[in-house]
This record gives sequence, C-alpha cells and structure tokens, in this order.
Amino acid sequence: MISVTKLLFAREYFGDKLRYTKNAHNMRNGAAEGVGPVVVWNSTRTCNLKCRHCYMASDAKKYQNELTTEEAKKFIDDLAEFKVPVLLFSGGEPLIRPDFFELAEYAQKAGVRPTLSTNGTLITREVAQRIKDIGVGYVGISLDGLKDVNDKFRGVDGAYEKAMKGIENCVAVGQRVGLRFTINHHNIQELNNIFDFIEEKQINRVCFYHLVYSGRGEQMMDQDVTAEESRYAMDTIIRRTRDFEERGLKKEILTVDNHCDGIYMYLKALKAGDTETAEQIKKFVSNNGGNRSGIAFGEVDPMGYVHPDQFTQYYTFGNVRERKFGDIWQDTSHPIMAGLKDRKPLLKGRCAKCKYLNWCNGNFRTRAEARKGDYWESDPSCYLTDEEIGLTEDK
Repeated sequence: MISVTKLLFAREYFGDKLRYTKNAHNMRNGAAEGVGPVVVWNSTRTCNLKCRHCYMASDAKKYQNELTTEEAKKFIDDLAEFKVPVLLFSGGEPLIRPDFFELAEYAQKAGVRPTLSTNGTLITREVAQRIKDIGVGYVGISLDGLKDVNDKFRGVDGAYEKAMKGIENCVAVGQRVGLRFTINHHNIQELNNIFDFIEEKQINRVCFYHLVYSGRGEQMMDQDVTAEESRYAMDTIIRRTRDFEERGLKKEILTVDNHCDGIYMYLKALKAGDTETAEQIKKFVSNNGGNRSGIAFGEVDPMGYVHPDQFTQYYTFGNVRERKFGDIWQDTSHPIMAGLKDRKPLLKGRCAKCKYLNWCNGNFRTRAEARKGDYWESDPSCYLTDEEIGLTEDK
C-alpha cells in the first residue's frame, strides 16, 4: 500500500505509523517493531453481489465450515497476544455474518483495531451508527466506477445506488469511510469522476487497487491496464491529490498492490526538478521496503487457514483452529513462507536486477505466478521501463 498523500506531503494517518517507520523494512514477522502484521480476515465467503474481479469467487449461498463465533473469538485473542495492530473484516460480505458486530466489538476491546471492507449495500443509517458506536476505525466501500460501470462489475443491478446510501449513512453519523476502486481497462477513464465524487460526497479516503489475478479476477487478466495506462492512472492520481492539497481538502489517497507506484512518484519528482519531494519520497519508500506479504500483512480465510495475503489462498501455512496465529506466522518450515520473509535472493527476471529492489521487494508474487507460472518471477504489472530501473544492455 502506497500513501500518495504521505509521500507528497508527509501527512500522518493511522496506517502510516505502521508503513513508514524507520525500521519497517527490516521486520520479518510484523509491520513494525513490537507489533505483528496487519491481518485480513475473510470472515465469510457468502456475498449478496457477484463481482467480476472477486478474488474469493463469492456467491449468494451458504458455505460450510466457516469459523464459529467462539472460534473467531479465540482467533482474535491470539491476534491480540501477537500484538496484531489491525484486523480487517472482509468477505464475501462481512455484514452478512450475524455476529459481525459482536466480533468487531470483541476485537476493539481486545486492543486490535477493527476495520471493515464491504460492498456497502447493507449499511443502513442504523448499521452505520452501530459500526461507529462499537469503534470500527475505518469502513472501506468498494466502488468500481459510477452507476452503470459499477453495476456491470458488481453483477447486480442497483448495487451502485445501495452502496451510495451506505456511504451517505457513514458520512451522516461521522464514521470514517473511504472508497476502494480496482483499476482495470474498462474503468480507467472513471478516475477523474471518482475524485469529483469523493469531494462531492465528503469522503475521507480512497484506495486505488491494481488488479490481481486471483479468483474470478484471474479471468480478467487480459483486461488489465497496459503500462501506458498505469502511468496515465498515476499521473491522474498525483495531479488530483495535489489539487486537493492546494485547495485545503484533507483526503487520504492511496494506491494498493503495485509498489512500483512509489518509485514512479520518485522518478517523476526528480524529472520535474523537485528534489525536496524526491528525497522525501525516497525516505518513506525505502523505510517501508515494498511488498510485505508474509511479513507485515497476512490473511485468514473463512475456515481459519492462514495465507500470505488475500490473493494467495492457494498457499496455506496452517489453521488457527489448530495453532495460534503467531506460531503459524513465525514458522518458516513452508518454503513459500520462508521465501517471502527473505525473497530477494529468490527473485528472477527484471525484479532480480532492478536497482530499486530494496524499495519494492519484488512487488506482487501472485501476478508473477499467474502470468509466468513461477512464484519468484518478475511481476508483469511493473510499468517502469528497463532504463528507469537501471537495466542497461550489459546488465
């Protein structure tokens, strides 16, 4: 996750304390000194929508063997013991779980900050107020364009209008809320509209996700953006973030799942002769150290299996029903877990030779495996040129 706001203006939001602390890049089992990883819990696979790019391939049906309420509380206790700072409730649609509020409040009282990733369609005013009252730190609502574009991706007519009401209800009760937008070939022209939208609706935050080829998202591999489109997207995001800042609008703007974004921002600042901003970006991205799946970020699926991130559920390291999460996270007997904690010697192709490897850490492994059949190959979604990353003919 790259905070465009942090890199450009050194603004401090909650997650920045975990992402950009001085020694974050040296951690092996957590986000920062003395804390564990941020954990996504896909608390259920059941969902009321059928999104084309869903990494869980969720549907509107009941799935078997998901963690019970008591098992989930034991899992949360283990996270608290391991000093996990944030638990992101995701799905499917987490609000479909009848015990969501009970478990989110339980996490908050255990000292683990609960956050929520949702499609927003179930957030009535009463639900929004309850979310705020139990101490959910942040609500991220997925929106992949305005009305017709969004409903096409979500697979259900009317999803946009319901998500809109969910957003409005969060804003009305003072609940911190943001958008989650997955960039692809079909909605990239919506970027400017999304910035207009968050200003109009007084939304605090937006995360622009790069597509990862997992679940139903694997079927969209040929609909991913080109390198040129990625650069256009980043230029738009940087320009509009600067515009917000110049007009005194405090919005947190982030990109997710492509760590070459930070390097692109650095090179763009250098090219513009803005050495002060370039040095600031350099400090933050080098402190962070790039992709940290299996280190500072992990995922637990509905049945309790532990994975390096939510997109890589085909590699499993253990089950929280059988062992504590912290014990699983520190166990390097699985070669993928061991490799993720010290991946640089294993990387191949452009990633292995890139002069910014210490800033990016090889980017996203799942995309490499999906495209090239090798988990340690270079990430095909790196849009930087050979010249930009220092690959001369000799090298």
